[in-house]
Amino acid sequence: MATLKERKYRRYSFQCGVHLQFRTAGGTSQLDGVTKNVSMGGMLMESASLIPESVPVIFTMTIAGGQVTSTIVLRGEGEVIRVEPVVADRGFAIALKFARPIEWHRV
Repeated sequence: MATLKERKYRRYSFQCGVHLQFRTAGGTSQLDGVTKNVSMGGMLMESASLIPESVPVIFTMTIAGGQVTSTIVLRGEGEVIRVEPVVADRGFAIALKFARPIEWHRV
């Protein structure tokens, strides 16, 4: 497993809602979760739902409230590179690798 020194990008603890869309044999599926940390190259999120590894995804993160004066929507594409059960049966940890830089929009 890579240590902090070996990581390509610094990770930042960050929690916000995230929505994923991805293709399945039966069409398009969706799931919601919460980010745990984010970097320039990807993110780690948790969700109650399972998603297959190596599947391409489109994601949307919505940042609102707190010190944010207007809602910010972050959109991007990526690939699921790891899925692991979370302890205490709280769902799954899902690691995404971004395909390109995230786009952001104020709402």
